[in-house]
Amino acid sequence: MFKDKYYSMNEEIYPGNQIINKIKSKYKYQCKRSKLKMIFSKPIIIFIVLIICSFTTTPIIAYNVPAFYELIYQISPMSAQFFMPVQESCEDNGIKMEVISTYIHDSTAEIYIALQDLRENRVDETTDLFDSYYIHCPFDTMATCKKVGFDEASKTATFLISITECDNKRITGNKITFSVNKFISGKHEYNHIPVRMDLSDIKESNSKEVSLIGGGGEKYGEYVGSNTETNNAIVSSASMDFPVKGIDFTGIGFVNNMLHVQTSVIDALNNDNHGYFYLRDENENIIESAYSFNFIENTNNGERVDYNEHVFDVSPLEIDKYSLYGTFVTSNLLTEGNWRVTFPIN
Repeated sequence: MFKDKYYSMNEEIYPGNQIINKIKSKYKYQCKRSKLKMIFSKPIIIFIVLIICSFTTTPIIAYNVPAFYELIYQISPMSAQFFMPVQESCEDNGIKMEVISTYIHDSTAEIYIALQDLRENRVDETTDLFDSYYIHCPFDTMATCKKVGFDEASKTATFLISITECDNKRITGNKITFSVNKFISGKHEYNHIPVRMDLSDIKESNSKEVSLIGGGGEKYGEYVGSNTETNNAIVSSASMDFPVKGIDFTGIGFVNNMLHVQTSVIDALNNDNHGYFYLRDENENIIESAYSFNFIENTNNGERVDYNEHVFDVSPLEIDKYSLYGTFVTSNLLTEGNWRVTFPIN
């Protein structure tokens, strides 16, 4: 599935040095968040998540927290006592955010958050906090956010936030403030779509050196290097015919005998439009890109454009054996607001 595939690709991402240095300079003054694996110190927590997902067909989480705990207690008394009820909430722009419960253990805090639309249909089964959440606390942290359920009747999405103290020390203090300033919804998936073009017509492309903001892939370290801040990208062209609305296909060509495929996204800071390409041979075997990299342009002209370039270790002499495919996700709704809840952690 796309989510599993894209998650595994994100695990191999290398941030650019400029970003690393910027993070380091701020790190000691504020809490951090990053896309990391969920951290579970006890297998029972996974069990709790499965229970929650099983019962998201009713509005029990959003409206009846005591019943939710009673249900868990009936199934497993040991599980029920881990999470402590909080039920602190705030409302803005017709959206209610509620901290349902927390579980603090050793260096990890796990928090259930519910997001409910009280007026419209802006919260749906595809809702993503889009890395716009912030955790204000008296210690440096790493954090992840995972949606664990959605209830159509109450228009409520539930998320599990996992916070880990960076020095692996026991979490101390009296309270944490959790805030969100925007989220996206209305996601659409384009799975394994063919890109209609004859690859045998692809020629050597003009290239230019670009400053990287990140990259990834199995051979990123081999071809680019984790300490490299630049790479050769194909010169962008006008958007070509492409079936994915919200992502522009801006170039394809060979650079140093390797196939480069380039896309761009406008206003990427306010959407989650992304994806990946792969090749398929005559026997339906899949060839993944050797690596990919990202760069931006027009940051000073008011309309930022984010570019993503996939590079395949396939020469012009071999390319007629392959067809190009891709899988992508786009979103069409951004909701902004100011949701902020402070709650005790012990």
